[in-house]
Amino acid sequence: MSFVNLEIGDIDLMKGYNKKFFNLLTGDSSLQKAINMKILILGGDGYLGWPQALYFSNKGHEVLIIDSLMRRHFDLKNKFHSLIPLTSLKIRVKAWGEMTGRKINFLIGDTRDFSFLSKAIRDFQPAAIVHFAEQRTAPYSMIDREHAVFTMDNNVIGTLNVLYAIKDSCPNCHLVKLGTMGEYGTPNIDIEEGFIEITHKGRRDRLPYPKQPNSFYHLSKVHDSHNIMFACRVWDLRATDLNQGVVYGVETPETKIDHRLATRFDYDQIYGTVLNRFCAQAVIGFPLTVYGQGGQTRGYINIQDTMNCIDLAVMNPAPQGEFRVFNQFVETFSVSHLAQIVQRSAKKLGLKVRINHLNNPRVEAENHYYNAVNTSLLNLGLQPHLLEDTVLVSIMKKALEFSGRINKKILEPSVNWRKTTNTL
Repeated sequence: MSFVNLEIGDIDLMKGYNKKFFNLLTGDSSLQKAINMKILILGGDGYLGWPQALYFSNKGHEVLIIDSLMRRHFDLKNKFHSLIPLTSLKIRVKAWGEMTGRKINFLIGDTRDFSFLSKAIRDFQPAAIVHFAEQRTAPYSMIDREHAVFTMDNNVIGTLNVLYAIKDSCPNCHLVKLGTMGEYGTPNIDIEEGFIEITHKGRRDRLPYPKQPNSFYHLSKVHDSHNIMFACRVWDLRATDLNQGVVYGVETPETKIDHRLATRFDYDQIYGTVLNRFCAQAVIGFPLTVYGQGGQTRGYINIQDTMNCIDLAVMNPAPQGEFRVFNQFVETFSVSHLAQIVQRSAKKLGLKVRINHLNNPRVEAENHYYNAVNTSLLNLGLQPHLLEDTVLVSIMKKALEFSGRINKKILEPSVNWRKTTNTL
């Protein structure tokens, strides 16, 4: 693989640049904002990775995308598609340059290919790596053995390769990895941010918060977290693990500049996050698919807040040798409450929406305690976008625009946690 229009100067000079950069980051915060950074986006062609690349490029940072295009291959193989038509990564990058005069470079490659990955990191010398390059959904990981194995291989081995590449070629680099609130499960105590202070038999310690993942996907994220924490301890790396809630929304200020810059609008039962899926169902009169009683409560976050959270993490890096965890969500809702909110918001567009409670294909508590801490990013300055009717109406208007592309066959769940083999 080779870089696409990538201009890189002397490697020793770049190493000096990074050292100078990280020295500045420990000092005056005004200097942080003035520096244009080299940022590598792994998985930069995806639902969140693409708008994040645009976000950083728009701020003047030098951005390199690496992506295997796995998600696009899945669509082609299984006849899925984004509700909003997508242009190729090459066209996306070209359109961004035409509309803004800014350049984003990209490489097509897999994080499981260590020789490719390590060369890319060694040559680019990023100050920060934002890691989206993982199979990102629970239903996919529960289809059958093959999909579970791929999830573990892609996510755990890929991330382990990232850690080794950083250690070998760019040890000052700050790794920002997208995790999930699903690592914690639904314990009957408050969920802390990554760690918990406990007293046991008269002794006290700060330990990683106990994990109760609910799928092979969530298990892969737990393994990632443990591997990253270990690497920070033994190799003196720096990393931020962002345990993200469920994301909703399909537009950011950058993606709205031109139709060629649109990110994914997944509405299917494998990749469609619950609010985006409900909005697509609402506009075609398809009953909202609530699993079981609908009391499952989770943290949620607007796509624009995801961009801002990652920016805050990158611009306020963890100290060398530290593994830190931020819980990245803004509000909590039950699935039934979300369905009711969508039903109410749809009335403003003249849509009559029904709610259908299905037999739950997942193995999970449907009524439970849920209280999670999310103060770290707020303390760094996050100004949240709350879920309001206007937000849902805007998502439904976008869904209405492309409603003719909605395939009803992929709306209802076909993956059952209790079965060893499922169909898409």
